[in-house]
Amino acid sequence: MPRTLAALALASLLATSPWGAAARDFNAAPPNAPHQEPAFDGQTRAPVIADPITLNRAVVADGLTHPWGMDQLPEGRWLVTERPGRMRIISAEGERSPAITGLPEVDARGQGGLLDVVVREDFSDTRRVWWSYAEPRDGGRTGTAVATGVLSDDGRAMTDVAVIFRQQPPWASTLHYGSRLVFDETGALFVTTGERSKHEPRQLAQDVSTHLGKVLRIDPMGGPAEGNPDIPGGAPEVWSYGHRNIQSAALGPEGALWTVEHGPRGGDELNRPRPGRNYGWPVITYGEAYSGRPIGAGITKKDGMEQPVYYWDPVIAPSGMVFYDGDLFPEWRGSVLIGGLASRALVRLELDGTRVTGEARYLQGMARVRDVDVARDGAVMILTDHRDGALIRLTPAR
Repeated sequence: MPRTLAALALASLLATSPWGAAARDFNAAPPNAPHQEPAFDGQTRAPVIADPITLNRAVVADGLTHPWGMDQLPEGRWLVTERPGRMRIISAEGERSPAITGLPEVDARGQGGLLDVVVREDFSDTRRVWWSYAEPRDGGRTGTAVATGVLSDDGRAMTDVAVIFRQQPPWASTLHYGSRLVFDETGALFVTTGERSKHEPRQLAQDVSTHLGKVLRIDPMGGPAEGNPDIPGGAPEVWSYGHRNIQSAALGPEGALWTVEHGPRGGDELNRPRPGRNYGWPVITYGEAYSGRPIGAGITKKDGMEQPVYYWDPVIAPSGMVFYDGDLFPEWRGSVLIGGLASRALVRLELDGTRVTGEARYLQGMARVRDVDVARDGAVMILTDHRDGALIRLTPAR
C-alpha cells in the first residue's frame, strides 16, 4: 500500500537527529478540575525531574497499523500486535514476518481489535503465546477475551489455540477494553479490563460479580488462579475492582502489580492494586465528565475506597508500562516508564517506596506512545499508535 506524505514525513522525523528531554514545564497546564484537592502531598504534579539526557531513536520497523502490544522472544525478535487483527514477528533489523495465521476473529471497531501479547521465560521449550483481544459476541456486543496458542517453529501459524477467558457481561460498546496481560511470580496471569465506557455498564465496575472495570487473576490455561481473594458475591477471577480502563500494567521490583488507568477528563490513576480492594470508579475520581460536569456526586474520597498512589489532571492517557531494570540507563533504574497517548510522550516516574517523587517526559510531541518495554540489552522499546505506527528503539546519546 502506498505510504502517505504525512506517514513518510513522520518516518523521516523519527529517523533523524537525537531527541532531547523536554524543557517546558508540563505541570504549568491548568487542571480540568481545579476545585479538587489531593488526599496527600505528592499525589499529583510531582516535581519535574531535571534530566538533560538525549535519546537516540532508531526506527526498527514502521508501516504498522495501530500497533498495540509487544513482547520480546528469547532470541531477541519481537512479537507485535496490530489492532486490525494481525500479529507479526519483527527482527532487530526490522524484518517483518507475514501475519501469523490461526488467531481468532477480532472486532476491530472503535478501540477494539487485537491488543496485548505476552510470552513466558519457557517460550523456547513451549512456543506458547498469550494474547488479548476484543471478541465479537451475539447481537453486536463485544467483550475482552484472552487466548493462548502454540507458535509454529517457522513463526507463521498459531496452533492449539484456546480461549481461556471471556469478559462477562458483553456489551454493545466498542470502547474501554483495558487488556494488559502480566504474569505474576507464581505463574498466574493478571488481566486488566475496562468498564465499556457507557453510563450503564460503567456502574458495573462496582459490581464484583462482573468482569467490567476489574483487575482479574486467572490460571494461564483457564479458570481463576489459586490464591485469589474471597470477595462475597464476587466472580472468582476478581483481584480488585472499581477501575475505569486499565491499559498499563507491570510487576514492580518486589513482585507487586502496578497499574495506570485512564481517567475521564482528568483523573488518570497510578495504583498498586491489592487483593479485594475497591478503587472507587465511578463513585470517586479526580476527573470530570468530558462535558465538564461532575462524575456522580463529584467526590474524590469515600470510606472503603482506595486512593490512587498518583494521579494526573490534565491526563497523559496512559498505555503500556514497565519498570526499568536495564544497564543502558543506570539513572533510570527503578523508575516507572509509561506510554502517553494524549501527552504524546514517554513518561518516567521516580518512586520512593509507593510515593512518586518526580516526573519527567521525553519525546514530547513526537507521537502517541501505545506500549513501552525494555529489551534484554537495556534499550527502551516503544510502539507508536498511528495508521502508520512504528517500533522504535531508544538508547542514550553518549
